Amino acid sequence: MKSQDIVVLLKLVSLQEEEEKGSGALQWSFPSEAPYSVRGLESLLGISKTEINASIKRSVSTGLAIKDRDSGRPKPNRRNLHSFIVHGLKFVFPAKPGAMTRGIPTAFAAPMLKGQLVSGGEYIYVWPAAEGRDMGQSVQPLFKSVPEAVQRDERLYEYLALVDAIRLGNQREVGLAGDRLSERLLKK
Repeated sequence: MKSQDIVVLLKLVSLQEEEEKGSGALQWSFPSEAPYSVRGLESLLGISKTEINASIKRSVSTGLAIKDRDSGRPKPNRRNLHSFIVHGLKFVFPAKPGAMTRGIPTAFAAPMLKGQLVSGGEYIYVWPAAEGRDMGQSVQPLFKSVPEAVQRDERLYEYLALVDAIRLGNQREVGLAGDRLSERLLKK
């Protein structure tokens, strides 16, 4: 398993939610490519087609995703994904705060989580990004293209911020982020 597998799976969840919210068809800005295709995911995430394909194969083999019988599209196994993120991700892909830098807020500094807990420190966590407006301690995202990908997808941003809250947080913070993740991933 690689860290980008989580990014790919959460993007697939985001695409499913967008599809469910709309009329069943996604509004897609690249008419020649379907968003669920390897090429579509490459455009949306900035991860190479080869790596997307390998990621999906790894996720299917570990039970974090299944192939849909009708469409053949990969579908995240939301229950297994939630369980892995909440109970194992912190140990497999730990996050270490780094130097102060400009970037995009993550964890409890992200807009959708801001103010949920009183922080123990004076600095926020950010994914390093030249176009970022906020100053904070750098946290390496699960994949290098995450700062660009989350600017195009608010749902993906929320999911990855929750993941970072779990990777970085204390027991109380992890509990709150895990509850929020559960509300979103296991809502059915």
